Amino acid sequence: MDNRFTDIIQLIKQSRSKALRAINSELINLYWNIGEYIVKKIQQSEWGESVVVELANFIQNYEPEIKGFSDKNIWRMKQFYESYKDFPKLAPMVREISWTNNLLIFSRSKSIEEMEFYLRLVKQEKYSKRELDRQISTGHFERAMIGNSILSPKVDDRNKDIANTFKDSYVFEFLNLPESHNERDLQNGLVSQMKNFILELGKDFLFIGEEYRLQVGNTDFFIDLLFYHRGLQCLVAFELKADKFQPNHLGQLNFYLEALDRDVKKPNENPSIGILLCKDKDSEVVEYALSRSLSPTMVSEYKTQLPDKKILQQKLHELFDNEKESN
Repeated sequence: MDNRFTDIIQLIKQSRSKALRAINSELINLYWNIGEYIVKKIQQSEWGESVVVELANFIQNYEPEIKGFSDKNIWRMKQFYESYKDFPKLAPMVREISWTNNLLIFSRSKSIEEMEFYLRLVKQEKYSKRELDRQISTGHFERAMIGNSILSPKVDDRNKDIANTFKDSYVFEFLNLPESHNERDLQNGLVSQMKNFILELGKDFLFIGEEYRLQVGNTDFFIDLLFYHRGLQCLVAFELKADKFQPNHLGQLNFYLEALDRDVKKPNENPSIGILLCKDKDSEVVEYALSRSLSPTMVSEYKTQLPDKKILQQKLHELFDNEKESN
């Protein structure tokens, strides 16, 4: 490869990327303005609700070369404007993501809080339509809101934002595992479905290896899964348990973190973090077990089937109701 021209190629790619973002922003502006125009005309009693169908037919008959303005699409533009018109702080964000992702968010979200959550998530993770659809289907918002992440004091002291990086529960429906499975089945499935696994974890995770070998003294030890997190700039060790959390599970993980920090971590990197991923857990037992842990660790549970979103939403409503009563 001729390295003389790589800078020019990079300039071309950057320019194309900026052009695409500008086109997308202008397209979202157009849909917003159309939605706003229709809403105001209806509010002023100048147009009726049937105007959307009439407008679509007019465009099709008189400007047939203009595509994408069926009555369904125009109705979505109206819904789009109505969803965000009273929340100006979200207006810049909707212009930074694709129309397809915007459609998914405002058509499937139950509240403005949920819309904002997914807008920020798409912007941060740069989700495709399929990836965003999967996150909504797995109740990512509800799980984040009702999750009760318990961190070891070491994590809590170091960085309050770490709790936002890791989830209290993970969904691995893509593994198609039977209810009865062992840790080897779980590990093999996650490695073979690494793309989907990282989608559930977050795109800042970089996979280093499975059964990562640590040599301490004359003995070899093996971490189930080892990652590096770009944002936190640290190694992340995952230990898998296909049963309910037991306090003694933490001893092994803490040992691995000590070995990683002494022998693997680079001087510019932050202390390693450990995630104990188990099939089930008792939050009170976890809290007791982590209360005196000297290592940055947390305990999360995993599910092998999609959660029932109705149940998640019910729990979320109960949480909000309890907060209102306490205030």
